[in-house]
Amino acid sequence: MNDLHAEMGYATALELREQYDRRALSPVEAVSGILQRIEALDPAINAFSALMRDDALAAAKESEQRLRNGDARQLEGVPVTIKDAFDVTGYETATCTHAVKGAIAGSDNVVVARLREAGAVILGKTTMSEFGWSGISRNPVTGVTHNPWKRDFNAGASSAGAGAAAAAGFGPLHVGSDGAGSIRMPSHFCGVFGLKPTYGRVPYVPVSNNDYATYIGPMTRTVADAALMLEVMAGPHPLDHTSCEARPDAYLAKLRASMKGKRIAFSPDLGHARVDGEIAQIVESAVKVLAGELQAEVENVTPSWGPLGPELGRFFWTVLWGRRAGLLPEWESRMGSDLVACIRAGANYSATEFINMRERKFAYVAQISSFLEDWDYLVTPVASVAAFPVERVRPEHWPEHDWDWLEWAEFLYPFNMSSHPAASVPCGMTRAGLPVGLQIVGRRFDDLGVLQAAAAFEAAKPWRQLRPQVAAAA
Repeated sequence: MNDLHAEMGYATALELREQYDRRALSPVEAVSGILQRIEALDPAINAFSALMRDDALAAAKESEQRLRNGDARQLEGVPVTIKDAFDVTGYETATCTHAVKGAIAGSDNVVVARLREAGAVILGKTTMSEFGWSGISRNPVTGVTHNPWKRDFNAGASSAGAGAAAAAGFGPLHVGSDGAGSIRMPSHFCGVFGLKPTYGRVPYVPVSNNDYATYIGPMTRTVADAALMLEVMAGPHPLDHTSCEARPDAYLAKLRASMKGKRIAFSPDLGHARVDGEIAQIVESAVKVLAGELQAEVENVTPSWGPLGPELGRFFWTVLWGRRAGLLPEWESRMGSDLVACIRAGANYSATEFINMRERKFAYVAQISSFLEDWDYLVTPVASVAAFPVERVRPEHWPEHDWDWLEWAEFLYPFNMSSHPAASVPCGMTRAGLPVGLQIVGRRFDDLGVLQAAAAFEAAKPWRQLRPQVAAAA
């Protein structure tokens, strides 16, 4: 593949804007080069469900004219991808299932509109797990999305295509969403940065029925790009009655901050989670960077609320998908068998059981919030395992289950329920050459603090020079 196209594909948003401003590169050249890279390499990865070549080049030409006229916007000419779950005008809004036919969108999703209004160029829509239900990068419609670091291995989900596209150098900015870890998990498996913001920081339209646990956030290869992207996406919107009233902060301008003296709680297992030994060692080494080079005050903790999570996580996850039980008589044979098993597990709970369990969940969330008030950050592994063969629900050395992928993702869903900002930061590679992420959790509304901690770690242990060797499909 052309080295120039690779450099364009791996350039950050900030680097592209700088090159545009000094006329070293034009948006048309950049977008055209990245599209050529995608067309050559994506057949081997399958990160895209729809590529918007003509629309992207037309938008790039408009950006080029704006730059000539001195009318450039914040993301002028910068490529972005959109997860398939979100509306893009003129394209089907798919959820990668045969069971529900997506409509052709008549207007952009709020976040898509904000990115477009800031000058971003939409390259296409990225793949996801069926309905966005699981952490496995496959679905019955588009098939397997391969991890760029190892073919036939899980790229994470549900924002599978976004994570794979970021890792493969298919442009700098990628929109993901996270209902139980779906930004942080593919970021961990693919070796990129992902931020689940505070609940409501980025409007979610239409409001998710996942009981205030679903988020939109950036997936990028650098923390600075995520900060820039969050500035554009964040802010209240009247169609999301749960969105935060506060306007976005100047995340990029305030990104650099010292971690000296910051109080960090480190929990290697939340008091209950199984973690593969190599993952635990890599994460512990990353924590030593926080305590050593970055001079934070780190203390190992076992939070009392940790073991309360599994029962709650599985109850609310199966109830969420149990609502799809009406699709089974007609569509079960064309749905993933693991999704079908999850639907059956959650299909018969009563409203009384839901309300009683919700009361327990609110008490659990209060415990997490009280705990975090005593610390600047909580850090944990992102997931208990590195990428594994994509046809499985769990790695081969773990006990089998017909649907429960949450077993290796116990560190993720607690912070979907609790509303706290949480990021996945690349922190090392396994002996097999697979990425590992460190999770950084902040106090509610301290998205800036999480970005600052991630940026400090990135400066101490940079990762963007690490690139998978992606070959064109035969």
